[in-house]
Amino acid sequence: MTEVVADWRPLAAVLVSVLAVAFIVASYRRPNVREFWSVLAALVKFGLVISMLPGVMDGREYRWSLGMVPGLTDEFVFGIEFALRADQLGMLFAVLASFLWIFTAFYCAGYMRGLGEPNQTRFFAAFAASLSTALGIAFAENLIVMFLFYELLSIVTYPLVAHDETDEARTAGRKYLAYTFFGGGFLVLGGTVLTYWLTGLADPADVEGVEAGESTATVEFGEIADPLWATFEAASAPELLFALTFGMLALGFGTKAAIMPLHSWLPDAMVAPTPVSGLLHAVAVVKSGAFGVSRVVLDVFEPELTAQLNMHIALAGLAAFSFLMASFIALRKDNLKRRLAYSTASQLSYIIMGVALLVPAGVAGGLLHIPAHAFMKLTLFFCAGAIHVETHTDDISEMAGIGKRMPLTMSAFAIAAAGMAGIPLIAGFVSKFYMLVGSIQMTGDAAIGEPTAAGFIFATALIISGIMNVAYFWPVVYTAFFESEDAHDAKPLVEFPVGGVRHSYDVLDEPTEEAHTDGGEPVDDGAHTDGVEKVADGGNSVDDSHDEDHGQHEEHDHDDHHHHGGAPPGGWRRTSPREESTWLMLMPITVIVIGAVLLGIVPGNLAFLDLVVEIAETATGGEVAI
Repeated sequence: MTEVVADWRPLAAVLVSVLAVAFIVASYRRPNVREFWSVLAALVKFGLVISMLPGVMDGREYRWSLGMVPGLTDEFVFGIEFALRADQLGMLFAVLASFLWIFTAFYCAGYMRGLGEPNQTRFFAAFAASLSTALGIAFAENLIVMFLFYELLSIVTYPLVAHDETDEARTAGRKYLAYTFFGGGFLVLGGTVLTYWLTGLADPADVEGVEAGESTATVEFGEIADPLWATFEAASAPELLFALTFGMLALGFGTKAAIMPLHSWLPDAMVAPTPVSGLLHAVAVVKSGAFGVSRVVLDVFEPELTAQLNMHIALAGLAAFSFLMASFIALRKDNLKRRLAYSTASQLSYIIMGVALLVPAGVAGGLLHIPAHAFMKLTLFFCAGAIHVETHTDDISEMAGIGKRMPLTMSAFAIAAAGMAGIPLIAGFVSKFYMLVGSIQMTGDAAIGEPTAAGFIFATALIISGIMNVAYFWPVVYTAFFESEDAHDAKPLVEFPVGGVRHSYDVLDEPTEEAHTDGGEPVDDGAHTDGVEKVADGGNSVDDSHDEDHGQHEEHDHDDHHHHGGAPPGGWRRTSPREESTWLMLMPITVIVIGAVLLGIVPGNLAFLDLVVEIAETATGGEVAI
């Protein structure tokens, strides 16, 4: 029996970075102080979250409601309470996001200073606000509260997507809002309203804990499934309406998870600075979408009703289609960040498919892929950002031999890429192995038994996708470590006709005229003049007369630091790992890739595996058997 404990910590964990926003804005003229507040808020947030983990693992849930504030009542609207609850599934997301934000805060400082980005105060303030809304989604007790934070997350991350303020950035920002705020939000709201109506049709006598004459309408997680099931069995509403409700909620949250065909906002959002890409792809935004779909399957309809409606087959099929198509499209992309973007769309669909299998091993694998993917993908984006800051190189076809210029960065990239492909001893292998076993164990009624054709199809799709992961990541690693700048091979997976730069030979002799950076603008090779610094990321100029407001990147005596992109004349200069970039960028890359390896070698010693196994067994009523 779950013990619910009244506690202020769920609210405090949400609000700590809101408070940090005020301090960040107030410290706009003192960048060291401003970034100190960001790091401090991350540490405090993680401390609050991790302090609840032992109790949650022991079966307790920590709950805060509006009624705990003197003079206020719990009711928010239509008898629905405004409440936050730290349960096991919410803690999985909250622990992950709060932990990774610590290192992302350091990385942001190194990246933004390295490129002399404008509007850094706005950037750090929006970044902090986005983590507050992400934790609000994690701890939301019901669909209404989750919807509010879901929409707020789109709003506070818009300034990050449109940070460069170029036409391309603004267009990407508007597209991001159109998909996630209006499109996804409309679907989630519509599904929530239908859920409330359908649960209200149930006979109180058929719902445990509801007295005669009381309303059965609810949107609280863990309480929705009983009245929904009662309404379904009594045929009080058409079965099609239940399927519609499930579809609206799943697709609404799936929009942020970039499930196809609702994915196109994600590659376009790569115009944002790389730390934002990491936030979008690994920590908060897309994970909130995958988390939302998991809530719908496990805590709204629950596995039994989901299977009765056969929506698990439809959802898993859509996810399998998404990760295969996204992997194929990734093969065509020469720009590293866009290749990683389609990789993200692919990997997130693994999570959705794993949960949709409705068997304990599959659910555990899907949920475990949330932290596994986060550690690996954040490493990959951090590496792409370090390459951009230090060499202004964004296209794979221009990276021949770059491994000797950035050995630690590219080694971390290679390790994370191997994990994404499911290579053993890295996090991705463990989660994908659970999903593969779950696919084989899948049966028509979602109980462990003889495998079905659907299970074999999903298992085959997983294996094919893993091979495609190797196909689109290996050229990056091979180009960096096994080719030279002046004579590297044309690679069919990158070259014409399937995409990329047609001409990849003679990088040293025939450099491209323009190198497009994160902001999509040509890099001005000019030096600093009269207090005005040309910004590589987005092409904006920034008044640098207040030196403290923007900070300065540690100067490196490398003759390739200010060129347009690709190898400089004479080739890459060989450097040691400690010289290739600043510690503000190298430390987060190193720590996070080590985390990805630990998740692959000793997953049982980390809280994530125990947490997902407990969630999967509770939700499905079975045991995670491998």
